[in-house]
Amino acid sequence: MNYKEKIEEYKRIILVAKKPTNYEFKTLLKITGIGTIIIGVIGFIIKIIAVTLI
Repeated sequence: MNYKEKIEEYKRIILVAKKPTNYEFKTLLKITGIGTIIIGVIGFIIKIIAVTLI
């Protein structure tokens, strides 16, 4: 695939893609934040258990 075809493919993707609404953005931000916090808490608990046992 040459560069011209790649650029045309990227243009097509950009034309089809749409910017998320403010509500969608805030919802995704909340979900991502909650997921990150949950994973962090699980990792912290595992670390505390590992340090306590060693």
